[in-house]
Amino acid sequence: MTNPSRLYELLLDYCSSDTLVDNLMIGLVWTLCQSKDKHSTGLAMSPNIATRTLPWSGTLTGKPITDLAAWILEWEPYKATVAMAAINSCINSRSLPDSVIVEHNPEHTNLAVFEYFLPQLYNQNVVVIGHYPGIERYQDRMQLNVLERQPTAGDLPDAACEFLLPRADWVFLTASSIPNKTFPRLAELAGNAKTVLMGPTVPWLPQLHEFGIDFLAGIEVTDAEALYHTAAQGGGVRIFNNGIRYRIAELMPATSMNWLKQQIAECAGEKNRLSVEMENWYAAGNSSRFPKYQLLEQVNVRLSQLDSSYKPLWDNYPAQRNTVN
Repeated sequence: MTNPSRLYELLLDYCSSDTLVDNLMIGLVWTLCQSKDKHSTGLAMSPNIATRTLPWSGTLTGKPITDLAAWILEWEPYKATVAMAAINSCINSRSLPDSVIVEHNPEHTNLAVFEYFLPQLYNQNVVVIGHYPGIERYQDRMQLNVLERQPTAGDLPDAACEFLLPRADWVFLTASSIPNKTFPRLAELAGNAKTVLMGPTVPWLPQLHEFGIDFLAGIEVTDAEALYHTAAQGGGVRIFNNGIRYRIAELMPATSMNWLKQQIAECAGEKNRLSVEMENWYAAGNSSRFPKYQLLEQVNVRLSQLDSSYKPLWDNYPAQRNTVN
C-alpha cells in the first residue's frame, strides 16, 4: 500500500509557486480559487455544512497561494476545501495530459463521464462514491450502488464501502474524497476494480496511478469568468454548461511516462530560470538572501518527486519506452 500521506505531500509539492490569490469564492456548491499571476482557476466542492463562523473570511485575497495550499493537511472542512481549490489553481496553470474531451448531453452534462464509460459498464458491479444528480437513470443497465455521506433515497451510507468496494468491477470515486481525507482508504479498498477518479475537484497528477487510479476524469476550464459567476450564483451542475468541460486521461504506463517527462522538462526549466535569477541577484552585489530562495527549494523538491515517480515506470515497463516522446 502506498503511504497515505504521500498524496498530500505531492499536492503541496505541485503547489510550489510564488503567485498570490486573486479571487477566492466559497459558493453554495463549488469553491473557486483564481491566482493573480498565473491567471488560472481551481475548483473544489464546497462542504455541505452551514456555518457563520469562518474567522478568516475577507482576509485571503492577496495571500501567497502556498499559504492556502498548506491547509490541505487540516481536518476542518472549509480550510481543506479552500486548500484543494488553491492547489488545483496551481496545477491548472501547467499543461494538461493527453486526454479525451468528453462530449455531453446538454440535459445531463454532469453525467458525461458515465456516458463515456457506459459501453464498458453493462452488467458490471459498479460502485459510485458520491451522489451525482440523475445517476439513477443507469440503475437498470448495471449493478449500481451509490455511496453517500448524507444518503438520499436509494443511496447507501459511506460505511458500506468496506463491504462493496473490494467486490466491485468498476469504482467511480469523487475527488472530494481528497480534501475530506477518505481517499487513501477508498483507493485501497478499490484496488481490484477499474477506478475512475472524477469531478471538478480532480487534481491533474500523473502520480495518481501509484494509488491504483486507472482513469482521471477531471475538468478543463474553458471560460474562467463564466465559471466564476455561475459558481458564485449557486451553480451546481450548471457549471458544466458555463465554463468547464470534462476530459478523461487513462493512466497507462506510456501515458504517465509521457506526462511525467513533460512535467520534468517544465520543472527543470523553472529551476534553471530561478537559478539564473539567483546568480544575477548575488552578482549584482546583494548580500541578503535571494528573495525567491524558498521557491527555488520547493521547485527542487518537486523535480525530485517527479524523477522518483518516473524512474519506476521506466524500469518496470521497458516495452513502453519506445512510445515515450
